Amino acid sequence: MSFNIIDTGFEGLKIIETKRFKDHRGYFFESFSKKNLSESGLDFDFIQDNVSSSKKGVLRGLHYQLNPMAQSKLLTVLSGRIMDIAVDIRKKSPTFGKYFSMEISSDDNWMIFIPKGFAHGFAAFTDETVILYKCDNYYSPEHERGIIYNDPDLKIDWKVSYNDFIIAKRDLSFPAFSEAENNFIYEE
Repeated sequence: MSFNIIDTGFEGLKIIETKRFKDHRGYFFESFSKKNLSESGLDFDFIQDNVSSSKKGVLRGLHYQLNPMAQSKLLTVLSGRIMDIAVDIRKKSPTFGKYFSMEISSDDNWMIFIPKGFAHGFAAFTDETVILYKCDNYYSPEHERGIIYNDPDLKIDWKVSYNDFIIAKRDLSFPAFSEAENNFIYEE
């Protein structure tokens, strides 16, 4: 098995440790194997890959898509270092309104699986930060929603001063968590 699946304390949100093979040439790792992930309990049909490139100080998020176009994501940092944030927006969830954060870089062996029902964002700590997302649903602009990154109720610690962020106007226009449109219900 080429993956070690680690529970985060948030139902469905998983850290995935890959096995990296390093030598004098560089490294090799298997970033995706449907068979191995399925055997580990993560059985999803990823149908779209997205790549984002960001310079140091860029904050993207907090993004999600409403049902029926919600997306689960498998995220890998190909270059650079980020603070990754996933906010549980599933009503009735034991972790509703709480966030999970993790620093991930291209130098480590970590990936993160973010299931449907989470808003997602990240802050880039390095120039030329490149992230690959595998998604199990297509991008749908009419279903896209977001939550403001500095929501006072969420109290997210981005590990960077708010004054240092480079943020898109669209992301700055997102509503507070309590006002964001949301059609996710947690089911045990």
